[in-house]
This record gives sequence, structure tokens and C-alpha cells, in this order.
Amino acid sequence: MIIKHLGNITSPLLICGGAYGNLEALEALAAFQLGHGIGDDHVIHTGDAVAYCADAEASVQFMAQRGWTAIKGNVEEQIASRSDDCGCGFEEGSVCDAASQRWYAHAVATLSQSGNAWMAGLPSHLCFTMAGVRVQVVHGSVSRTNRFMFASLPDEEFDAELAAANADLVVAGHTGIPFTRVIGNRCWHNSGALGMPANDATQRVWVSVLSPTDDGIAIKHHALSCDAQAAASKIRAAALPEGYADGLLSGLWPSPDILPERERAGTGRRLTLDGTTVSFPKFTAIAAQ
Repeated sequence: MIIKHLGNITSPLLICGGAYGNLEALEALAAFQLGHGIGDDHVIHTGDAVAYCADAEASVQFMAQRGWTAIKGNVEEQIASRSDDCGCGFEEGSVCDAASQRWYAHAVATLSQSGNAWMAGLPSHLCFTMAGVRVQVVHGSVSRTNRFMFASLPDEEFDAELAAANADLVVAGHTGIPFTRVIGNRCWHNSGALGMPANDATQRVWVSVLSPTDDGIAIKHHALSCDAQAAASKIRAAALPEGYADGLLSGLWPSPDILPERERAGTGRRLTLDGTTVSFPKFTAIAAQ
């Protein structure tokens, strides 16, 4: 495992993850970035640059050419190791498992040598400090790249992962649904997915901004609009699973296979996180290194 250390960050960071080969969502993110005055060196992608959508190569090049900081998700790991599946953690024989075989093959077939090299060269985790808070960026969990850490999991499961990170704040991806959860004197944050709606019956995709404050870090969720129709049309033109094209337009996932009971019950319920700010203070329980 390669962990990249970014040092002390003193200005806002734009967090995104799960671009999923959705070039239109990346373009919307770049416009958001420009509008908020955030430089390319302050954008972090938490993995799975390619997946359900059709623009695998264009999406990788979009990020690589801008020099955005990124880590490997399970998809990058699997492609780099020339594995024959995405390693997403879908249950064998499930709807998601069957669909993943088609989009994964498409991504492998369309990625260039330079695109593959960019993904293979990414670190597994990032570490930095911000306003006295120690932060670790992972894809799924600290212990396993493809672990789904949903907001509804018990405190003890987050406690174990946070202890493994030995950090105040863990920033993660993989689940596709944004949340911020403070557990005791630590915090787990997921910016949601950039490349696919959050199963809330809207076409919105999700990012977040971490900003240093006098007392710690302000974490703000943001919903973005992108050209879902264009991205869906590309999925259909590439003969990829129709469910993901429909999902971009309806805002509903083609299958709830991976969702725990609470998240499944939220299907089709509009998320109200946009603009929500969670202030996470710096604590003395873990001394910054």
C-alpha cells in the first residue's frame, strides 16, 4: 500500500469520488471548481474514475491533464493488476455483479496506455493535516478498498476503521451516497458519487468542500447538475447496461443490491444535504504528527 503525504493544507479542498467515466459530471465539477476559486492542486478524487458510464478514457485524461490529486479505488486497483473483474464487492450473481462485467470490459478495452499508467501510479491513501486535524483519504475503508461504509453502520464499525487510520477525520468514497458522521471525537465523511445520482430520484451528483477554520474544519456538501441526457445517450451508444442510463435520468439506481435496510428505505427520497455544513473541531485526543 502506498500512502501519499500532502503535508499541511491551509486553504479549501474540493472532494469528489466515483467519477465513473461520466465526462459531463467532470465538466460540471470543473465549472464548480472555477466558480469557487479552487485550484487544480486542491482537488481530490477518492477513486473509481471509471465505471458505469461510457467515457472511461476521456475521464481519466480529464483528471490527469489537470493534475488533480487522486487515489486508487477498487476499479483502478483491478485494472492495474489486469484482473478480470472490477472488485467492487458486489454479491456474486446479483444484478450489479452481472452489469459490472459489461462496463468493466468496456473500460479495459477503451483505456489507453497512458490512461492505464496514470491509474496504476496512484497511491492507495492520502494523509494531510488541516487546522490541527489529521485527515486520511481512503476509497472504501481504511482496512479494505472495496468495503462499503454506509452511514447506517453501527458506531463500533466506524470506531474500528478510525482507529486503524489513527486519524481524526477519514474521507472516503465507494458507497455512492454522501454523508458526514461524527462519532465521539472523530469523524467519517463521504462526499458521495460524482458520476451517478445518489438514488434519491434527482439527477444531482455530489461533491464536498473541506475548509480550515479557527476551530477545525468546515465540511460542506454540494449537489451539482450535469448533462445527464448526454451521458445516458453515450451509455446507450456504447451498448452498456441500460439500467445505468436510466439511473442517470431517473436518479434511481438500477438495483439496491448493496444497500443496507436504512439506505434502501431512503430510495427515491430527495437528499437535503446540499449546502449543509458540519463543523468538525480539532481535538487534543490525537496529537498531530
